[in-house]
Amino acid sequence: MTDLANDVVIVGAGPAGTAAAITACRAGRHVVLVDRSRFPRDKCCGDGLTVGALRLLEALGLDPAGVPSWTVVDDTLVTSPSGREAVFPLPRGQGVFAAIARRADLDAALVDVARAAGAKVIEGNGLVAIEQQANEVHLTLADGTTMATRYAIAADGMWSPTRRLLDIGPVDYRGEWHAFRQYFRNVSAEAGRQLMVWFEPDFLPGYAWSFPLGDGRANVGFGIQRGTSYSVGDMKHLWPDILARPHVRAFLGEDAEAEAPHKAWPIPARIEGMVLTQGRVMFVGDAAAATDPMTGEGIGQALATGLWASEALVAAGNDRADQARELYEHRVRRELLPDHRMSRFLIRALRHRKGARAAIWIASRTTWTRRNFARWLFEDYPRGVVLTPGRWHRGMFTSPGAFGRRAHDPAGIKP
Repeated sequence: MTDLANDVVIVGAGPAGTAAAITACRAGRHVVLVDRSRFPRDKCCGDGLTVGALRLLEALGLDPAGVPSWTVVDDTLVTSPSGREAVFPLPRGQGVFAAIARRADLDAALVDVARAAGAKVIEGNGLVAIEQQANEVHLTLADGTTMATRYAIAADGMWSPTRRLLDIGPVDYRGEWHAFRQYFRNVSAEAGRQLMVWFEPDFLPGYAWSFPLGDGRANVGFGIQRGTSYSVGDMKHLWPDILARPHVRAFLGEDAEAEAPHKAWPIPARIEGMVLTQGRVMFVGDAAAATDPMTGEGIGQALATGLWASEALVAAGNDRADQARELYEHRVRRELLPDHRMSRFLIRALRHRKGARAAIWIASRTTWTRRNFARWLFEDYPRGVVLTPGRWHRGMFTSPGAFGRRAHDPAGIKP
């Protein structure tokens, strides 16, 4: 048997890749983490973190004090297609249930956690070739570096070079969502602290958002589903119109101004149609199209799939790639497929003005519905939990948030 120095090479150092690296390192595996970029680097994203993502970040050892733009959110404001505004409060004094952090800051901090856990991090060097053999995987990087490993984890995004190099479909896949965002400064006091979602009637089931980043800044953007009223090509021209809408402008404030060019990106959300493994390679995060089909949120799913992939290969050991594949695929399908199916069912209602108005009206009827809608929206418990009684457990609807008493410590997490 070949004596290999690497137990796992992970391609891509975003949330999925770093979660995989940290998990494998903690299990005593020798890990190499590769990314074609150098950190910190910008990443097109809404920058929102659900409580599901936050709990995973805490478990992985992230310190929010090391994420400069980290901003805790206590309430969500939602505007229906009719213009009716509802406030959905998150629990107080029980930890963090929602936060915003620029991906440039978050991903760099996660790379530091992976490095501290023992991963060898290679930055600025992308994958150009990969070959599978019976008991190992051979990878070649852009600078000519070659390495052999027992397993490879592809965390390299929507356009996964690993998937392309292995000639694994789908061909010409462009995602289910397309999103568009721009950073603003000098926003109003309200926009500087409140998370706002607008369900605009002309691009349902898509939505627009303003996510606070502290210091008078916000991530402002919108997302559409492919095949709806607007095409991806319309988004650049629609953007000025959205910003000029009176209710959007009033929320952002007259002094709000763009501090960087707008950017757009596709969002993959079809995990049930994706090849999740091949031989000794596992696909995680956007490379597995793991994003939530209803909201387009993908950081929590990226963290989870990265963690599950490493847990599977650790449990199977070096010589049982078939078992590693089976463990990982079973976990993904058990945990994510019911949620994706529930999300697709709900999208049918949100495609129409009456459905979106009714959903927001029902959710905002009582204190109980407002509180629990907020927790459900931010993935406090699985989206499709009603479909999977096997995942029910005591306290699942009353679990605390992440980071506990440090949630509003001014020396740590910025409120």
